[in-house]
Amino acid sequence: MEMKKGLDFKHKEVVNIQNAKRLGYVQDVTADFESGKIKEIIVPGSNKFFNIFSTGNEIVIPWNSIKVIGEDIILVDIE
Repeated sequence: MEMKKGLDFKHKEVVNIQNAKRLGYVQDVTADFESGKIKEIIVPGSNKFFNIFSTGNEIVIPWNSIKVIGEDIILVDIE
């Protein structure tokens, strides 16, 4: 998958392909400063969504869980 800039993710909706659930909109990204590559995207969480990727009130989605980046939507594969 082509590497994108962090700002390219803002205002994109994130959808989990496991259950077609809308997770929300990208709030932030984390990057490896040495390589300049994006490591994760962060979506504001809800109290109803808890799994290994949920930290507090955020959903942290690793780069390798991102399957498709569209113009308006990012499809992820998380359980």
